[in-house]
Amino acid sequence: MGRIAGVTAAETRERLLRAAADVFGQRGYDGTRVADIAAAAGVSNGALYAHFGSKAELLVAALRAHGRRLLADLFAADPDRSATDLLLVIGRWLPRRRDPSGHLIVQALVAARRDEEVARPMRDYVGERADWVATLVRAAQHGGELDPALSPNALAHFCLLLAMGSSLVTPDLHTVGDEEWATLLTRVVTALAPSEAPSEAPSDTNE
Repeated sequence: MGRIAGVTAAETRERLLRAAADVFGQRGYDGTRVADIAAAAGVSNGALYAHFGSKAELLVAALRAHGRRLLADLFAADPDRSATDLLLVIGRWLPRRRDPSGHLIVQALVAARRDEEVARPMRDYVGERADWVATLVRAAQHGGELDPALSPNALAHFCLLLAMGSSLVTPDLHTVGDEEWATLLTRVVTALAPSEAPSEAPSDTNE
């Protein structure tokens, strides 16, 4: 099983990323062999190593690919969506997430705690996610949607904790109603809005 006839290098890479997401999700990081992913993608081990240097690199690459697809779909649906509305849309989706990236992030976080080969690319991946959210926060602050006194890095960290925690607390462990969750998120985002300038106290005209 070398590269499939008529299939480009880009298509082979895409096959490998999708196969990696499926196999890692089913078997876990430690239970997955490179040969398993190559077989699922219909290519040889050599073809896999032509695109990815290690199993750890492939795991994080699969995470990045799924994250990009989610964000691209959101922007394509409404490119003029405000930054705070985008955060709300992503937040509302978290409690019911069942996508492959949810399984992948759990596998990657667990593996990163005991395997430095996974920890290195995961630090880069998490840093990229944090930078993306922080950039979104700054855009919202510039547009007057969020309080400029807030730390973009701290808010990005908060969002990462919510997103990654949602991968662990899945709907089969605990559920929350969509309306309940949306109401809470709206209250949180409202609390992050700029404070209204206090009105001047009326002057005392009585001498």
